[in-house]
Amino acid sequence: MTAYTFAMANQKGGVGKTTTAVNLGAYLAHGGYHILLVDADPQANATSSLGLPTLDLPYSLYDVFVGRVNLADTIVHTEEPHLDVVPGHPDLAAVEVELVDVPNREYLLRDALEPIQDQYDIIIIDSPPSLGLLTVNALAAVNAGVIIPVQCEYLALEGLGRLWETITLVRDRLNPRCHIAGVVLTMYDARTKLSQQVEENVRQVLGERVFQTVIPRNVRLGEAPSYGETIRRYAPHSPGGIAYENLAQEFCQRLGLAYPKHVTH
Repeated sequence: MTAYTFAMANQKGGVGKTTTAVNLGAYLAHGGYHILLVDADPQANATSSLGLPTLDLPYSLYDVFVGRVNLADTIVHTEEPHLDVVPGHPDLAAVEVELVDVPNREYLLRDALEPIQDQYDIIIIDSPPSLGLLTVNALAAVNAGVIIPVQCEYLALEGLGRLWETITLVRDRLNPRCHIAGVVLTMYDARTKLSQQVEENVRQVLGERVFQTVIPRNVRLGEAPSYGETIRRYAPHSPGGIAYENLAQEFCQRLGLAYPKHVTH
């Protein structure tokens, strides 16, 4: 079976993209699915959030892009059972320049993932907060679509137009399977009218693409990465932990999958 491959994308930083990639992946793994998280961001926050020493690992995704190793050689098992990661590295920032003359450079990640597709149920690519070559590679590699985290704050929809254009461009020219698979509302504060207005606005514009599950603003979610732990390990009963478990369940429901995996309907 070929893994469902998703990209987590938003060129706006600080919207909870990496938090969502890591914690959704953790709960899907906890549900019994074999998950690969690909850290395509030079900041490598997904890697460090899982307690891995970014600068001390033998290989990273950068080594794959420059042809030094196969992607399978970079995969690291995490403390979360069934959750593996392809580490990111600051050197990824140089990829755009170093690969300027490489033919079909938009497909490097897709081609690198191909040999390990049948080893995982779901692959989540955490892309950087930009619309450069790394994000285009992520979009060109998906077969199940793009997940867009949207922060419940003023100007939440600003910039989504450009992302939408990029996704459309990639779909038309590089990958017909690139589409918006879902939108996750993050950093929701039920005490403020602003969050409620943003949610209403986003749902009005994007309709059924928006997940029903909303991720609240939660201190524990911010603390967990500093301990190198997912919210499932750090504070599973916190509002953030409960929300990401609910998101994993809704995510599987959209794919027609059971959650946990062994449950049959």
